[in-house]
Amino acid sequence: MKFFIDTAKVEDIKKANDMGVICGVTTNPSLIAKERRNFEEVIKEIASIVDGPISGEVKATTTSAEEMIKEGREIAAIHPNMVVKIPMTAEGLKAVKTLTAEGIKTNVTLIFTANQALLAARAGATYVSPFLGRLDDISTNGVELISTIADMFAVAGIETEIIAASVRHPMHVTDCALAGADIATVPYKVIEQMLHHPLTDAGIEKFKKDYIAVFGE
Repeated sequence: MKFFIDTAKVEDIKKANDMGVICGVTTNPSLIAKERRNFEEVIKEIASIVDGPISGEVKATTTSAEEMIKEGREIAAIHPNMVVKIPMTAEGLKAVKTLTAEGIKTNVTLIFTANQALLAARAGATYVSPFLGRLDDISTNGVELISTIADMFAVAGIETEIIAASVRHPMHVTDCALAGADIATVPYKVIEQMLHHPLTDAGIEKFKKDYIAVFGE
């Protein structure tokens, strides 16, 4: 399973990229708004850091296929690595069909059922993004959805990649990898949590003390 980072915060993207653990970036209108910066400016800066797929979403107020297609073309023109993020709606699927036919990669977001993922894949989506964390929030098994989509795509020979989104903690990452997700897109804080274990930290400290006891600082 590959890793994308889910943020528009350039500092966190740089840190994750320097570790060599990510190969793409996902953003959304909320993440862009949080940074209070111009959308295109942020995307161009991200593209200068990470050489991989970068999802940029159409405006939250855009609802018609025609408007999504127009914005999608504009987003795709920012950089060759751009992926146009489209909401899971009937109008969104129309936009996906057209953009895909033009050779523009798409990521259908806000997926909460296997049927939604199947529809998005058949419309031509490059990626589908099921939101497991938000399902967990309402006492529904989000990882089970990832597994179902992965099984369904395998049976049907569908090449659309599954991006596990709305990842909240390290166990989500492990479970999604086992469930068959192609990619997990995670906040930087989850990457930090994945780095650490009490025994690793204790072991490093012990090695340091043993070394100093013999060789000094």
